[in-house]
Order: sequence, then C-alpha cells, then structure tokens
Amino acid sequence: MPLAAQPHDLPARTAAAIALLKESPHTFDGFLQLSGIFESTTLDPYSRETVILTVATRNQCHLCVDMHEGKLAALDPADAPSAERLDAVRRFALQVLAASGAVSDADLDAFLAHGYTRQNALEVVLGIGTYTLSTFANRLVRAA
Repeated sequence: MPLAAQPHDLPARTAAAIALLKESPHTFDGFLQLSGIFESTTLDPYSRETVILTVATRNQCHLCVDMHEGKLAALDPADAPSAERLDAVRRFALQVLAASGAVSDADLDAFLAHGYTRQNALEVVLGIGTYTLSTFANRLVRAA
C-alpha cells in the first residue's frame, strides 16, 4: 500500500488517505464540516490539538497522530497553556470516552477547575465525535 511505502512523507500519506476517504463523499464531507466546526469552538488551539491527539492515540491512527503532532508543534509557544491545563483536557477526553459521556461530577469539576467551561466540555465531546469519525474511517480504509 502506498502509505506504508512512505511512512515519513506526511503530505503523500495525507493525500492518499484523502483519496481513500473520498470513496464515500458523504463521510469525507461530513468530516470536513465537523472539523471546521470544531476548529471554530472556544477551546484554544492547544486544547483542540490535545483532544485530537488523545482520540488519535487511543484509536491508533498513526496518520492523525503524525499530522496533529506537527500542527501542535507549529503553534506559537507563547500562546501555550500550562502543561497542567492541557493534561486536564487530555484526562477529561479520556474520561468522556471511557464513560460514553457520563463523566462523574468530580471529573467534570476537575476539568472546570483548570479554567475550562461547561461549553468547553461539550466542545470536547464534539472533538471526540469528529476525530472518532476520522480515525475510524482512516483505519477502515487502511490509511492509518
């Protein structure tokens, strides 16, 4: 498969994945629309990328991990939240996944204690849904 032949050529891997996903225009367009909405949320870019990387790592989508590690590295370090804040969003995303959304009050409170809002909590759910679609589709078509 072309993706395996060029594991370090991210643009080629991405183009190949897009071509595979376009076998279902509805799936591809749905992902594009959802990802655009997720990018417009009130979560800061670092938190969004942390949610994406959490889902991609959990779902073993190596293409998404590589792509979003690059996006995270390209962000302005001056805008970076604290490591504790990013760990809070990572842990919260994992808790949402593990509990199928039914996180405990203590888990929600721990997330909120790091300066996030209830709106942000729902935006984490949006990110999880968006990137579950992407990672599952990538794995299904062997693009991951």
